[in-house]
Amino acid sequence: METRRQGLSLMTALCLLIGTLLVIQLWLVAASLDALYAGDVGVLVPAALVSLGMFAVNGFLLWYGADFDRRLKRVRRR
Repeated sequence: METRRQGLSLMTALCLLIGTLLVIQLWLVAASLDALYAGDVGVLVPAALVSLGMFAVNGFLLWYGADFDRRLKRVRRR
């Protein structure tokens, strides 16, 4: 059974992980633009794939947090 304390810990951890992944994505965009300006286009496709993967992980984490909150509210109503 989920509790409010578990929810707070989960949301804190999710926010930290999402923030870290977001910073990594921003660094990846900056590195990709630097490579593009330098003429090294071979880096762009792998960087785009990694960024897309991170986007998917962030989306899943957001969905999981919202789903946990929805389940917690459902348990409290009973």
